[in-house]
Amino acid sequence: MPKIIYVDHEGTERPIEAKNGETVMETAIKNSIPGIDADCGGACACATCHVYVDEAFMGKVGESEEMEQSMLDFAENVQPNSRLSCQIQITDELDGLKVTTPESQH
Repeated sequence: MPKIIYVDHEGTERPIEAKNGETVMETAIKNSIPGIDADCGGACACATCHVYVDEAFMGKVGESEEMEQSMLDFAENVQPNSRLSCQIQITDELDGLKVTTPESQH
C-alpha cells in the first residue's frame, strides 16, 4: 500500500497508508487529516482540499485539468505546486507522496 505523508502548515507530518484508486482527499477524510475539509465531497466544486504537492512528485501526480484550475482560483495562496487533493488518484507510483496543507485551511 502506498504511503501518503500529510504535512500541516507548521510542519507536523502524518504518514497514512492509502489504498490504490482512492484520492488523496478521500484518504485524508477517512483519517481525519486537519486542513482538508472537502466540503463538496470530491466533486471538484470547491477548493477546501487544496494542497501543495512536494516538488519531487509534481511529474507523477499528473497535470491539473481546466475544471480544477478554475476551482483553484477560489483558493488562497495558490502556488505553482497547488492541486486539489480530490483530483489526485493514488497509485503505487505515489508511494511517499508528501502534500502540505495551506495555513489558511487550518
